[in-house]
Amino acid sequence: MPRIVGIDVARGLAVLGMMTAHVGPDDHGPVPPGGWSQLADGRPSALFVVLAGISLALLSGGDRPVDGPDLRRARVRVLARAGVVLVLGLGLQALGTPVVVILPTYAVLFTLGCLVLRLHPVVLAAAALAVAVLGPVLRLALVDALGQDRVGADAFATLWVGEFYPVVVWLAYLLAGLALGRLDLASGRVQAWAAAAGAALVAVGHLGSHAALAAGWTTRVATAEPHSSTTFEVVGNTGVALLVVAACLAVATRAPRLVAPVAAVGALALTAYTVHVVAIAVLGEQVVWQPRVSTWAAFLLVTTGGCWLWHATLGRGPLERVLHGISTGLADVLVPPAPVDPDRERELS
Repeated sequence: MPRIVGIDVARGLAVLGMMTAHVGPDDHGPVPPGGWSQLADGRPSALFVVLAGISLALLSGGDRPVDGPDLRRARVRVLARAGVVLVLGLGLQALGTPVVVILPTYAVLFTLGCLVLRLHPVVLAAAALAVAVLGPVLRLALVDALGQDRVGADAFATLWVGEFYPVVVWLAYLLAGLALGRLDLASGRVQAWAAAAGAALVAVGHLGSHAALAAGWTTRVATAEPHSSTTFEVVGNTGVALLVVAACLAVATRAPRLVAPVAAVGALALTAYTVHVVAIAVLGEQVVWQPRVSTWAAFLLVTTGGCWLWHATLGRGPLERVLHGISTGLADVLVPPAPVDPDRERELS
């Protein structure tokens, strides 16, 4: 399917937001609670996974899901991408930076997403809600059963129930994105619905958390703090993601040139994310533990400018080329595309 500029803009904001969480300055003001920098903590990564769900939907037909051989090709492409992203993520982890790399979780979620590509959007939304409610409970039960020390020392356990990107909880974001991606994203009505649903979820997540804490619920289950992996946080973060996606779709339709630099970051998201982690490894962990406004601005400007120039002159990014080549090549081998009927081809031309 053709690229949707608004989705690239949202993905670009997610990448720049994660970058801000890693090297951006800290502030602790009362408005908003925790300071403005707190807005970049946890929410951009949740948006990144919601957009992964949308990408799964677009890879498999968007609002007109494919079936038969086309569905099998889509699944092969998704699984190949998951494998490449997993290898890349493990490589970034091996650099030993203070950054908690999201790519391994991203790869596992892509793999799980292959199982639900044919589900109806309503079913996907219901499944996302179920995971948002039950996933945090399951995570806490498993952490208590295994012990926090064992979870922290075991890479497999960390992947599924760890502190930052536990699959059993973050699957909710992927399912929500997949449900949204099964709708007509170009429709103003769908965009308005997504914005309204997003606002409602933000209110339920954050106001519900305040009410639960005031009623005496423990922080462990009632907080909406970043990376707490509670139901309230997941609901609130999903709402923020829906609001951002709806806004980006609307703005990109009306002013595509205005958002072109950020859209370029989104189009080169894997490359931009990878390079920024490598840059942190080269510069040293002090850029994370002792953040400065100048360093943060340099990361944002170099990333945005570099991606914009590359996308304008060379198109698909370097890692995106690798991802596309491996996934489509493997799909061509395992599920060859159906031959084109010459009579039908002449008719369409």
